[in-house]
Amino acid sequence: MMRGSFLASLSFTMLLGAGCSGSAPGSDSLPAIRSSGTAGYAESLLHRFRSSPDAASPEAGLVFDTAGNLHGTTIAGGADPSCPGGYNGGCGTVFTIDASGKERVLYSFAGKPDASQPFAGLLLESGNLYGTTASGGNVAACYSYGGNGCGTVFKVDKSGVERLLYQFQGNFGSGKGDGQGPKGGLVSDAAGNLYGTTPFGGASESGTVFVVTRRGKEKVLYSFTGYGDGGRPYSGVVRDAAGNLYGVAYSGGNQQCTGGCGTIFKLDNAGTLTTLYSFKGKKDGGNPIGGLLTDAAGNLYGTAQNYGNLNCNKRGGNPGCGTVFKLGPAKKFTVLHDFAGSPDGAVPSESLIRDKKGNIYGTTSFGGDDTCNGGYSCGVAFEIDASGHESVLYTFMGGKNDGEVPYGGLVRDALGNLYGTTVSGGVGPCSQGCGVVFKLTRRAISRSR
Repeated sequence: MMRGSFLASLSFTMLLGAGCSGSAPGSDSLPAIRSSGTAGYAESLLHRFRSSPDAASPEAGLVFDTAGNLHGTTIAGGADPSCPGGYNGGCGTVFTIDASGKERVLYSFAGKPDASQPFAGLLLESGNLYGTTASGGNVAACYSYGGNGCGTVFKVDKSGVERLLYQFQGNFGSGKGDGQGPKGGLVSDAAGNLYGTTPFGGASESGTVFVVTRRGKEKVLYSFTGYGDGGRPYSGVVRDAAGNLYGVAYSGGNQQCTGGCGTIFKLDNAGTLTTLYSFKGKKDGGNPIGGLLTDAAGNLYGTAQNYGNLNCNKRGGNPGCGTVFKLGPAKKFTVLHDFAGSPDGAVPSESLIRDKKGNIYGTTSFGGDDTCNGGYSCGVAFEIDASGHESVLYTFMGGKNDGEVPYGGLVRDALGNLYGTTVSGGVGPCSQGCGVVFKLTRRAISRSR
C-alpha cells in the first residue's frame, strides 16, 4: 500500500510501514529526544502508531486547529483490520493528537460501501475535516482493481461523525468521464465548494480536476489527455483570489521522459487549461508529485521527484534525486535546489511551506543516512533560506525509536517548531514499523561573549 503508481516508477524493493496486521502491543514509552542534521534541530516523537485498533502508515502531513490540536490521516489501521479493501491491515483513519500529546482515532474507515485509504491530508473548515480517499464508495458503475470502489470525498465533524459527500464513478465501466482514485487534498472557496484532482479516470483515463459542492454535487472541470497538457495529477490544487486553480501533473508534457516529464498548469474559471511549464527531465527536474505553494507576489513553489542532479544515485527508478523549483508570474522557472542524495535528501514527494522571512521547509522521502532502510536511506527534513541555501534540518534514522520515509509535508507553529509524519519506523506489527508523528524543535544556540 505504498503510493502505488508513481512510486512504482522508482522500482524500489523496500519494505515500508504498510501491510499491517494483528493486534496492537501494550503500552508505549516514547523514546528520548534525539538530534540530527546540520541546522540545530532536535526531534521528539509525539506518537508511534501501533496498527488496529490504532492507526497505521500515515502518508500525508498534518493540520493544526486553533486549539493547537493536530489532525491527520493514515492509509491503514483503524477499528476493523478485516474491512473490505483493507488487506487485513485496516482501511485507514482520521486521527487527532491534542495539545498534551495524546492521540485519538477520530474515525475509522470501514471500506466499501464506506471509504478507504486516505492518502492525502485534511482541509479544516469551521471545525469540520474534509478529505479524499483513493478507494471505497459504492458506485456500481465503478470498475476498479479488486472491486473496492473508485474513491470518495468525505467530511468528518468534530464528534467523529463521517459523511461521504461524493463517490467517484471512474470512466472505465461507467463511460461518464468521471475521475477515480483521488490521492491529493482539497481546497475550498467562499461558497464552500471543494476542489481537487484525481490521477485516474476522466475522458482519457489520465486524470481530472473536479469540484464538489457542499451538497455533494460533483463536476469534472478538466480531463487530462496525458500528452501536452499533462497527466496523472496526484496532488491537489491551489486557488488564487480570482478563482484560478494551479497544480502539477506527474506525467505528460515533454515526452523525453518515460510517459512524459510532467507539467505545471493553470485552470481558469472557464475551464481552459494553460500549461505554464513542461519539465525537461534534465537539471530542472521531472515528475512533480507534491502540490504547489504560492506567495503574495504570485510565485509558485514546488518539488519534482526525479531528475535534477543526474549523478545522484537513489538506487533505482528514474535518474536524479529531484529538485525544488520556483515559477514566477512571467513563467520564469528557477531551480532553487537539486538534491544530491545521501547525506542530502532525495525524492521530495510532498508540498512545501514558507515562513514570513521567505524560508521554505519540506521533506524528502529518501536520502539522508544511507545505512538506514537497507541502504535506501530514510529521508530528511530540509530548509531552503531566502538566499537559496539548503540545510538538512533532520535526518531520519528509522528503527523503533525514530521514523523513516516521510511522504507527508511539514506544518509549523508560531514558535517555529515543525511537525510531520513518517509512513514507517517506530513500533507495531507493520513491516518496519507503523509510522510516527514527530516534532522538530530548534535547539537554543549559546553564544560566547
